[in-house]
Amino acid sequence: MDFLSPGNGEPRESRVFRSVAFVASAALAAAGLRFALHEPLAAVAVIGIVLAALIGRWVSRRRLRRVLRSGDVIAVLRSWAGALERIPYPATMAPLMAATAFAACGWIDKARAALAAAERGPVWEAALEHRLFLDTLLLTFEGDRDAALEKARRLVHLPLPRGQGALRDRVLALRSAAFALARAFAHQSEPGDDELLERASENSPLVFWAMRYAAAVIAIDRGDNDKATRLLAGAPPWPEESIFRAFHLEIEERARLSPSACS
Repeated sequence: MDFLSPGNGEPRESRVFRSVAFVASAALAAAGLRFALHEPLAAVAVIGIVLAALIGRWVSRRRLRRVLRSGDVIAVLRSWAGALERIPYPATMAPLMAATAFAACGWIDKARAALAAAERGPVWEAALEHRLFLDTLLLTFEGDRDAALEKARRLVHLPLPRGQGALRDRVLALRSAAFALARAFAHQSEPGDDELLERASENSPLVFWAMRYAAAVIAIDRGDNDKATRLLAGAPPWPEESIFRAFHLEIEERARLSPSACS
């Protein structure tokens, strides 16, 4: 399961359904072609309906992406409400997802409270990767750099899922980005960490700003204050509850006071 978006797991039944749907769509396309030759006006209407459905889905996905990148944790949780009601093992997973949303937006106290509310047991133990990712974020933002690095090391050394190349690549990218984030705030970044963080911010909209702030810290450490400023362009006005408010003000202040070494 993708722990940055509830309900995105794809069980075997879903994969079978997608395969059947693909075959069915191919058959429908062939039938539609024959239909268009004999009833062109009706075919145009059918095509219009199909296009409208596809466009509607595309717009919906774009809207969700904007919400996830907005930094508005209340809007994020509202957009997840239906999925969280249907999520398996809700006593454990719903609080974990809420904690992840709060952490991704810098609401540390709320994230800790949600995490404390999650039911312990077999499901909690099975969610080790999710918990290590979340712990890495929280410990980093709380300033416990050594503990954050230790959690991140454990995360990147977990076994990878077998097969499923796209899922495997996504898991590896998120783990690596979490480790890069912990290194950035510990001022121990490695070559390529900034690109890794920026890539993760684009591919995983929920952690867009978490990854951008980490990349901005690296830019400041390297004397590229102009890049740090660009990375924070468009950031929302963070509320007092979010640690990102303090991060933003500090990075802006450092960028303003220190001339960029890369200009």
